[in-house]
Amino acid sequence: MPNTETVTVLTLIGTGSHYETREINGISHYLEHMFFKGTKKYPDASTLNRRIDEIGGVHNAFTSKEETGYWVKAHKDHFHTAFGFVADILQNALIPAEEVERERNVIFEEMKLYWDTPSRYIWDLFEQHYFGDQPAGWDIIGTKETLSTLHRPDLMKYWKSQYVASNTVLVVAGNVKAEQVFALAAKEFKKLRKGKATGRKPLRAPEKGPRVKVHERVTDQTHLVVGTLGYPYAHKNRAVADVLATILGGYMTSRLFIKIRERRGLAYTVRAGHESAPLSGYIAVYAGIPQGKYTEVAKYIVEEFKNILKKGVTAEELARAKANTRGRMAIALEGSDEVASFYGSQEIMVGKIQTPDALLAKIDKVTNADIKRVAAELFKPNQLYAACIGHEIDADALKSALQ
Repeated sequence: MPNTETVTVLTLIGTGSHYETREINGISHYLEHMFFKGTKKYPDASTLNRRIDEIGGVHNAFTSKEETGYWVKAHKDHFHTAFGFVADILQNALIPAEEVERERNVIFEEMKLYWDTPSRYIWDLFEQHYFGDQPAGWDIIGTKETLSTLHRPDLMKYWKSQYVASNTVLVVAGNVKAEQVFALAAKEFKKLRKGKATGRKPLRAPEKGPRVKVHERVTDQTHLVVGTLGYPYAHKNRAVADVLATILGGYMTSRLFIKIRERRGLAYTVRAGHESAPLSGYIAVYAGIPQGKYTEVAKYIVEEFKNILKKGVTAEELARAKANTRGRMAIALEGSDEVASFYGSQEIMVGKIQTPDALLAKIDKVTNADIKRVAAELFKPNQLYAACIGHEIDADALKSALQ
């Protein structure tokens, strides 16, 4: 990316909560925190993280169900520092026992933050409900019970098991020459462990619906997600489902945004998306709505599912969704961090990379007949699921609204 002043160094590990057992649920995320507590050369968190502060860079990490990532974004002149930082923490972390015990409380506070943000927690609730009691349905952060039993030996064992070269992808995006990257990688990552990581757990199909999950809480707003089946990351119908979700709720002139917000004033936020993972996927609609309006809004969502099932979409809607996808991808991929994530996530999750042009070509090929065909596969009463956070929610009434 010669026209940017930045460079992003991203390392992805093919592990996350989908690779855990119930006894160690949350360990992937817990370990992610610990890599920033000091290394052999920089033995405490302040000394270590100051390296990035001093160059005006930004750095962080994340854990999902399928991958764990560590990244630094900095000015191109500081590429070596950014690269060295990531290589250092992944190979030379100290993970002191006292820091492990202290960080547990930090994660408990992070857990409370998620619980206290219902517009975020509703997605955890939906996935718990959708996937059920299996790794794909467990919270990435774990539970208080599981985290309370994890100590340094557990983290060290997991680190040695999962953080091996064959399970690691290094991505560099930005204003840097490829030959620099390869030379530096050979030098800086030579101590990365060899071996074969433990694979993800098998995935059971979601239990048939319609099914409803309610989390009672006194809130000023009710938070509702209504979803149905979707497709895995590499599935041939993924592009069609992406377009379908965009038409439903991907922008301000989408069907559900107009129907729920503009015409009826029942929400500030209305959006839909198609979420894909290596083994699964779902289409889901979120709305933050007034108390007592959850059945009404659920009916509007299902009504729109049925409209598309019966009539498909218009040529104008289809063209707008394609153009919107193309434009948003172009905007996102102007940043070196987004480019690194775009390519790296494909490699770590499915082992095959498609360029933006290749993905957009699939989007461009989507027809109205494709939309109707996929809607017929997905929008069935026994494949509808809802999660709701609010006060005095009638689960039976919400279930009826899905039918």
